[in-house]
Amino acid sequence: MTYAVVNPATGETVAEYPGASDAEIQDAIAAAHAGFLAWRETPVAERAAVVRRIAELHRERREELAAAMTREMGKPLEASRGEVDFAADIVEFYAGNAEKITADQPIDILGEGSAVIRRSPLGVLLGIMPWNFPAYQVARFAAPNLVIGNTIILKHAPQCPESAAILAGIYADAGLPDGAYVNVYATNEQAATIIADPRVQGVSVTGSERAGSAVASLAGQHLKKVALELGGSDPFVLLSTDDLDTVVQNAVDARLDNTGQSCNAAKRFIVVDELYDAFLEKFVEKMAAAKVGDPTDEDTVLGPLSSLAAAERLQEQVDSAVTQGAQVAVGGARDGAFFPATVLTGVTPEMDVYREELFGPVGVVYRAADEADAVRIANDTPFGLGSYVFTTDPVQAGRVADAIEAGMVYVNCVLADSPELPFGGVKRSGTSRELGLLAADEFVNKKLIRVA
Repeated sequence: MTYAVVNPATGETVAEYPGASDAEIQDAIAAAHAGFLAWRETPVAERAAVVRRIAELHRERREELAAAMTREMGKPLEASRGEVDFAADIVEFYAGNAEKITADQPIDILGEGSAVIRRSPLGVLLGIMPWNFPAYQVARFAAPNLVIGNTIILKHAPQCPESAAILAGIYADAGLPDGAYVNVYATNEQAATIIADPRVQGVSVTGSERAGSAVASLAGQHLKKVALELGGSDPFVLLSTDDLDTVVQNAVDARLDNTGQSCNAAKRFIVVDELYDAFLEKFVEKMAAAKVGDPTDEDTVLGPLSSLAAAERLQEQVDSAVTQGAQVAVGGARDGAFFPATVLTGVTPEMDVYREELFGPVGVVYRAADEADAVRIANDTPFGLGSYVFTTDPVQAGRVADAIEAGMVYVNCVLADSPELPFGGVKRSGTSRELGLLAADEFVNKKLIRVA
């Protein structure tokens, strides 16, 4: 496994980073465990102050971190800046809620005396992070766990070593004790060694189904807690509207954010029959207008995909869909690692793409006969991460939100993630929640203390 910055916009290898030796992996585990023994004894207010400083350093080093992410995975620069800002907000949220996160939870008991649930840290955690949101993903894993008193070993994606190093500097410079946050350029085999070590108490993975399945299997062998945030093929269900132009713009924004490389991006657009033709016409027009180009240009909407291999994989999926009978309404052909906004129609359940995740700026539009048919199509997927419902009928909105099989439903809005809102899915999209106060309950010992 090679840790290197390969600019997908140019194909240039900008920098290479040496992988960790097996001895360095052992040193990282030992340091994280020693750090845990000190960090868990640090008063909550002091832990919160350090975590708050981490947020401040994100803002102070915003330009450096954003530029690195754009070099590594092609994210448009303005989007990289926005990601750093959001990461800072997330870290700040957990610092501000430290007392609430760690407070005792009294229980009303039937007998005499008292009982509380006391939340205490588990120990060393391994975080296996993806490449698509290098700062945001780390923030939502590390911040709540550091507030709780856990310590972190962080394995970032091999194509993001520069941002990983910058983040390690931020966490160190904020005042964490040695070992509280340890960045490792580890192989998958070395990650397995970390999971197996008895000093490590849990692992969090954000990534593909394949990666999640492999890590969950390994964690199960060693009886370790595992949190999984995996893929998605989120439905965007349009049932009624009195402003189709705004709905279409929301659809485009939801599909093209991060050059379409978001697990919770809207990917399947399910439109009732009476609105289908008008929606499709406007959607295709808007998608066609999205500028593809240099990610450092301020007006670029779509930079390159994260790598040439990612673009080739997406092209294979689109080509396969066409071979099997789908139609390309716009786009459909890559230029190196660049992929234009693309719309597919005529996709049926017999086609491979019907149940695949399209990780790039490709949307599939489906015609639904009515509400029930729209819900059926929305749920006919192995994934269950997020979903989007657009309707003018609040009763219908509640009914459909209840019926959709997903971890999140956004009604009449997109890109509305916020630090206080839990993030996660069901089915093959994962097993846990990040963000919000629920994230702080993933890796804690909820210890019962019963006093007679």
